[in-house]
Amino acid sequence: SFVAGVIHPWRVSAFERLLWRACRGYLVASFVEMPEPMEDLATGESITWVIFLISYWGEQIGQKIRKISDCFHCHMYPYPESEASRADTMSGLHSQIQDLSVVLEETEQYLAQVLDKVALALPTWRVQVQKMKAIYLILNQCSFDVTEKCLIAEVWCPVRDLTQVQDALRQGSYKSGSSVECFVQRIPTSENPPTLIRTNKFTAGFQSIVDAYGVASYQEVNPAPYAIITFPFIFAIMFGDVGHGLLMFLFALWMVLYENSPSLQQASNEIWLTFFEGRYLILLMGAFSIYTGFIYNECFSKATVIFPSAWSVATMANHSSWSSAYLATHPSLTLDPNVTGVFRGPYPFGIDPIWSLATNHLNFLNSFKMKMSVVLGIVHMGFGVLLGVFNHVHFQQRHRLVLELLPEMVFLLALFGYLVFLIFYKWVKFSAADSLVAPSILIHFIDMFLFTSNADNLPLYRGQVPVQTVLVVLALASVPVLLLGTPLYLCCRQRALRTGRPAVRLGSRRGGSGWGVQWGLTTGAIPVQPVTTGEQEPLLEGQEAGNSVNATKEDVESGGHSPDAKHLDFAEIFMHQAIHTIEYCLGCVSNTASYLRLWALSLAHAQLSEVLWTMVMRNGFVRLNYVGGVVLVPVFAAFAVLTVAILLVMEGLSAFLHALRLHWVEFQNKFYVGAGYKLCPFTFAPDTWE
Repeated sequence: SFVAGVIHPWRVSAFERLLWRACRGYLVASFVEMPEPMEDLATGESITWVIFLISYWGEQIGQKIRKISDCFHCHMYPYPESEASRADTMSGLHSQIQDLSVVLEETEQYLAQVLDKVALALPTWRVQVQKMKAIYLILNQCSFDVTEKCLIAEVWCPVRDLTQVQDALRQGSYKSGSSVECFVQRIPTSENPPTLIRTNKFTAGFQSIVDAYGVASYQEVNPAPYAIITFPFIFAIMFGDVGHGLLMFLFALWMVLYENSPSLQQASNEIWLTFFEGRYLILLMGAFSIYTGFIYNECFSKATVIFPSAWSVATMANHSSWSSAYLATHPSLTLDPNVTGVFRGPYPFGIDPIWSLATNHLNFLNSFKMKMSVVLGIVHMGFGVLLGVFNHVHFQQRHRLVLELLPEMVFLLALFGYLVFLIFYKWVKFSAADSLVAPSILIHFIDMFLFTSNADNLPLYRGQVPVQTVLVVLALASVPVLLLGTPLYLCCRQRALRTGRPAVRLGSRRGGSGWGVQWGLTTGAIPVQPVTTGEQEPLLEGQEAGNSVNATKEDVESGGHSPDAKHLDFAEIFMHQAIHTIEYCLGCVSNTASYLRLWALSLAHAQLSEVLWTMVMRNGFVRLNYVGGVVLVPVFAAFAVLTVAILLVMEGLSAFLHALRLHWVEFQNKFYVGAGYKLCPFTFAPDTWE
């Protein structure tokens, strides 16, 4: 008789040895591995099973073999005795396998159809589930009313959107068939409201720069609209080159034109997404860089002759009678603007291209860019101080106009505004004829602080020393006013309030800035009650907010401006005002020097561009025959790669960071507190679900 089955390959040797010993050799066993591995139904493991067929003599030996096979967890299969029975069994198994194959194939086709339908509906299901989770998350934050039949939610809502909220609730009640109508009631609140700034795809990048410093306090002046112009312009001063600016502009223009492309919007590279979100910022930076490049007259470090030069070499040669021997011994020739006809007036736009050939080109540009940086820096800081007027007037704190803003402007203009006046006055008064006797502005500025004069340095105008003395005295006199004015005023006003006597009131903060909104919910409907106290019109189309290192507790509680509190800590107010005074006075000096980075980075960018042209690109023009044409191909490739990697990416990032610092520290620090927090409204945006 026969016994057939399969066994795990690890148990074959032990199984065979035990069979031989137990049956004393009265059997013939044959073991063959399966051609393909099969899955173990118990463990799910893929195993190459071993098939065995045992022939034996005697029924008792057959019983032993079956018991041993059961002990080794063998899968036993019937083995017919006759050849005909075995053939019938084989044919039955083959037909069964074919039937199962057909069933499995049809099942797979059916499941594939089901999954295709599910794949189409899955995004909709996912959105529905996420929306339901988001809604229940908000509902869990609500509270029951007294009757426990209605949900109450206190939320912030912009007053201009209350009508839309009411319409939406009314439609929700009607569509849900609720017997209880939703209602909205505005409630008073003393909490500091959040800040909402409505942006679009163009202004979002600039607003992100401001929010990274600190989110605006409620109804505080928002610097972002001004940064749309000043940020790209300050960047372009450090990055001025027509060629580099044009490459940056075209790159940003490509992103703007294809901004709706899913491949650009859904990219997984974080660096690329950063560039894509700031595409309009890069576009303006490139456009302004082209403008400043025309002013510097630089295109990949080379000057362009758009207009004919105002300098005439021929006139100088005719006047000087330069001979061949003179030209051979003098590699550098001097053009004297005092000679009639040599200098015919200023260049129509930007720097004259002849300066690119001059040996004193760098000295000329250094003087020009250094003075330009100082002038633009002082104008930028003065504009920042003047923006504080809107905050003081809007929050009804007119005492700060007299006791803070006026001393700040006097200090800034009396010292550094006078420096700007000296620069322009010297440019206008002295020409090429008397340039050798022109006095030094730097020495005059130093003598101004020392209350002295230098006999070797001629005055710029009559009565210069008394004027400078008066300006320094005014600047010094404004410091104690800035230091003690606001604390003494608040102290006197509080003392008058305590004694019940009327006090001189220069201005107080407007009462209540309510956004408070109360919502009530019922099953299937949403009764809502939005509430505010005297809503003030936003100064600049709503605001947003965050945290700032410049904010004190009073700033946070009052939107960055001192409140009309019943109990004021004079020591704390004086300490805060002292810190502000020291920071402002010293900051005017350090911030003015900080704007010299415009000169330094502009010079570095121009020199790097010139070095790259001289060391790389010019080598492709050394040969004029066909060899030079072949060499020019790899040279231009290297020039293009280095231009993009060094001058566009690295230098562009450096100029961007320096422009960012000038806006955060030198500009926004003059008027912007940034002590608010953003309004985070309920939304179905994917980042909110996550």
